[in-house]
Amino acid sequence: MNKLTITALGFVTVILLMGGLGSARNTEVQEGRKPQDVYTLATNAKLGPVKFNHLDHITKNRAIDGKQIACVDCHHTAQPAAEALKHPPHKMAWPADRTVTLTAESLADASTPPVTICTDCHARADAKPKVLPEIPKLEETVLNNQQAFHRNCGSCHDAIAKTKETTAPTSKKCVGCHKKTAA
Repeated sequence: MNKLTITALGFVTVILLMGGLGSARNTEVQEGRKPQDVYTLATNAKLGPVKFNHLDHITKNRAIDGKQIACVDCHHTAQPAAEALKHPPHKMAWPADRTVTLTAESLADASTPPVTICTDCHARADAKPKVLPEIPKLEETVLNNQQAFHRNCGSCHDAIAKTKETTAPTSKKCVGCHKKTAA
């Protein structure tokens, strides 16, 4: 058996174990119509990557008011610009002509624009954003991906920690989110 045949057999085995290429869940995730349950963020961070449990954040009552977190609490550009402007410092919608606010229900509608990921606008400090001409700024601070994540996630976790008991790490406990992997 040659190397190509072994590689092809390995690929077929992996696909079969995963439930096939055409599985509805896999297709929905790839098309942005169903979020993954867990995302790995900050893959190049010095303190290690962050495993973000998206499913927990969207299904459990994690908001400061004890309710579920709305999609636009994190995906702030996924609403019409007039709505985004009501929540400073956010100023824009993506796409700019967006007319519908992202919700679990609207995501299921194929006419709803796909969800852009944070790094599409808030790129790494040494990179150009995918959808904007430059990384957004707040006053003099460039909101690269590190700044955006730490401000958005950290401020929410800090606010929650002040109001109720929580296991959510605060912005002062970096290794609560960042986990170095064994080399």
